[in-house]
Amino acid sequence: MARTFDVPEFYRSPVVSTIKQVRRLHDPRKKDLSPSVLDFGAVRFKLARHFGFCYGVENAIEIAYRALREHPDKRIFLLSEMIHNPHVNADLMERGIRFLRTTTGEQLIPFDELTPEDIVIIPAFGASIEVEQELATRGMDVDAYDTTCPFVEKVWKRSAQIGRQEYTVVVHGKRDHEETRATFSHARAETHVIVVRDLAEARDLAAVLRGDEDAAFFWSRFENRTSIDFDPDKHLQRIGVVNQTTMLATETAEIAALLRQAMVARYGPDAIGTHFADTSDTLCYATNENQDATRALIDDGADMAIVVGGANSSNTSHLVELCEEHMPTWFVTSADDIVDERRIRHVDMETHGLVEATDWLPARRPLTVLLTAGASCPDSLLDEVIHRVCALTGAERRVEDVLAPYSVPN
Repeated sequence: MARTFDVPEFYRSPVVSTIKQVRRLHDPRKKDLSPSVLDFGAVRFKLARHFGFCYGVENAIEIAYRALREHPDKRIFLLSEMIHNPHVNADLMERGIRFLRTTTGEQLIPFDELTPEDIVIIPAFGASIEVEQELATRGMDVDAYDTTCPFVEKVWKRSAQIGRQEYTVVVHGKRDHEETRATFSHARAETHVIVVRDLAEARDLAAVLRGDEDAAFFWSRFENRTSIDFDPDKHLQRIGVVNQTTMLATETAEIAALLRQAMVARYGPDAIGTHFADTSDTLCYATNENQDATRALIDDGADMAIVVGGANSSNTSHLVELCEEHMPTWFVTSADDIVDERRIRHVDMETHGLVEATDWLPARRPLTVLLTAGASCPDSLLDEVIHRVCALTGAERRVEDVLAPYSVPN
């Protein structure tokens, strides 16, 4: 039986959470990726089979709110944003939690201000070994409220394992992302590390692996992306690929296949086991499920898509990218971004800031809208988006009637 978490009820919702519960009951093995359909007459919503809070996020939320309950009289700090959702982080701050750092690592509160009586929560992305040690020297118990996602820790353990076998770890991720910084640190404790952002950078690395390009070319592409004293002639003879768990799983698989083929070209198929470590078992199942469900949602068709999540959420941005290839797509942080039938504020994928667009809502009726969300997005925010779009489109059916096919069996 899947583990359940003690998540505050205000993150649940009457509509979306009900549908999720029914889908779990009817499809416990998660084989049916078809969307759930909410038909309000003037507008129909197609909800992805998998979206919203994942195992790691629910685990982190449970631990953070438990820390608040257990220590009402102590100062409680988060190393940085616990997850990439402004509503969750804002609620924690309203309850007294303070952030020590920004998501990019800038110090907001000096560690020198901490005392052994304070509580420090490690976010779901994890922390670098250096930061953990620095906190420990100040008397912090970094294990007491460590919300690091178990699947991130799985990547660390696999990285350490192949590192001890003298493989260099190639991390598919964003170099400045909290999770990648933490993974880089943990892998570096055992071996050399290089970070590859995308398939284009992987092609450059593959050229070096094959011997088509030299060290000068390597450093022109990967400066500040490697561990100290990295020697491409020496440290690229044996490699293994892991990822930042919020990246596109299909892209990670493509990168691994590309680099593996480069090693085959260099050393021959019979020697590939010596030069390339199989790390495919480190991919996060929840990220993969959400992406597969979004592809199934797209295949089912719609007039437009709305994706809900934090502006700096990597996994949400990848869902947006998938939808954008097929239809008009709006990346919003909440229903508040939907101003009216003409104006919408949406996340700019380059700057991660909100920009305003006009004439976003198609005039056709009935209108079909794909709806999904990032792994750190509460169900309650999707409910609000549904109600907002219904109000703007003149939806005539009641929620109770729309939910009737999704009633929970007795």
